Amino acid sequence: MTSVITGDITNSRKIKRQDRWMVPLKRLLAKYGNTPSTWEIYRGDSFQLEVKDPADALLTAIKIKACIKSIKELDVRMAIGIGQKSYRARRITQSNGQAFIYSGEKFESLKKFKQTLAIKSPWEELDMEINLMISLASIIMDKWSPISAELINLSLSNRKLSQKEIGKKLGRTQSSISERQKRAHYNEIMDLEAFYRKKVQQQLHVL
Repeated sequence: MTSVITGDITNSRKIKRQDRWMVPLKRLLAKYGNTPSTWEIYRGDSFQLEVKDPADALLTAIKIKACIKSIKELDVRMAIGIGQKSYRARRITQSNGQAFIYSGEKFESLKKFKQTLAIKSPWEELDMEINLMISLASIIMDKWSPISAELINLSLSNRKLSQKEIGKKLGRTQSSISERQKRAHYNEIMDLEAFYRKKVQQQLHVL
């Protein structure tokens, strides 16, 4: 079992310098493996990434969301597909299998249902439960300001750091970091991530 994230950057044409989002996105995707076998940016502002442990997929998507939202005017749509991988090509965009099909199908439905993040897996009940929670969390995440997104991005990348230590990196006080994390609903989103991780791990254990 594996997971695939298919996504695209929204409003990318409003940004004259594409490297403003492409460089940090490439840096983030590179942490999961090499391009083009594990990830690839194609058609200018679309991308696909394989996250080998499906339990890590939602956290990865949230990291991508925070990375892109830290740039003014930009957002990202993503669909997570979980399933088997039946064919491995040199380029991830040419690989195939259940995870790729689910990710592509779900991605195509995002615009129709005005969603920015959703999952599709072999487990229908899990999908219904998690997608409802993601829809509610997206009300917050879609409204992150660039400053809030930057803080979430830093918090996710340095989860062992205290608020005081994060504050030092940003030149802010601990109380300021605490208040900003509360406004961005950081703890609630991490609760969702932990719940998703537990549910997926339970399903994988049954296989």
